[in-house]
Amino acid sequence: MKVLLVNGSPHGKGCTYTALSEVAKTLNEEGIDTEIYWIGAEPLAGCIACGSCAKTGRCVFDDNVNDFRDKAQDADGFIFGTPVHYAAAGGAITSFMDRLFYSDMLGRHHSFYLKPAAAVVSARRAGTTATFDQLNKYFTISEMPVISSRYWNMVHGTTPEDVKKDLEGLQTMRILARNMAWFLRCKEAGRAAGVQLPTREKIAFTNFIRE
Repeated sequence: MKVLLVNGSPHGKGCTYTALSEVAKTLNEEGIDTEIYWIGAEPLAGCIACGSCAKTGRCVFDDNVNDFRDKAQDADGFIFGTPVHYAAAGGAITSFMDRLFYSDMLGRHHSFYLKPAAAVVSARRAGTTATFDQLNKYFTISEMPVISSRYWNMVHGTTPEDVKKDLEGLQTMRILARNMAWFLRCKEAGRAAGVQLPTREKIAFTNFIRE
C-alpha cells in the first residue's frame, strides 16, 4: 500500500515539508510506502473550465497536474499539505487541486474514488482552520473518506526548526498517519472479505434556474 503526500508549498524543504515528513515517517513505521510529491515553485495556471479534459482525459495545461494524476491512479491514500497564505491555501496548491480534481472527474479517471485523504496545514500563527476546511472540500465532493487525528491537522512555526518544537503539532501528524494506516488495512481486509463497493448513480447536474 502507498500514500502520496503533496507538498503544496513553494519551499521544497520548509514547514509544510517538515509536517509531511513526520506523517511519512510514521506511515513507513506502519508498513505503508510513501512518496512526498513537491508541486514546485514554478507558476501554475488555474482551471479555465474549458472542458478539454472531458474529451482527452488530461488537463489542457500539460504540467505536473497530469503527472501527479497518473501517479494517483496507483496510490491508496493521499495527504495534501499547504502553508497558509492570507487565511487560505496557497495559490499554487489551489490551482493544482482545482485542475487535478476537476480533470479527474470530467476525464472519468476515478483516481480518488473511496480512497482516504487528509489535509495538513502549516502557519506561523493563524488562518489554519479556514485553510483546513478549504482543502477538505476537495475530498468530500470526490467521495473520499476523510482521515482525522486527535486535533485539526496543523503545525505552527516560521521555520522547520520552529515546527520541530511544536510537539503537539508533530503528535497530531503521527496520530494522523496511524489512523490512515489503520483505515487502509481495514479497507484491504474488507476487499479480501468480499465487501462490494457502493452502487454508483449517474451524476445529476442541476442548477437553480427555472423556466
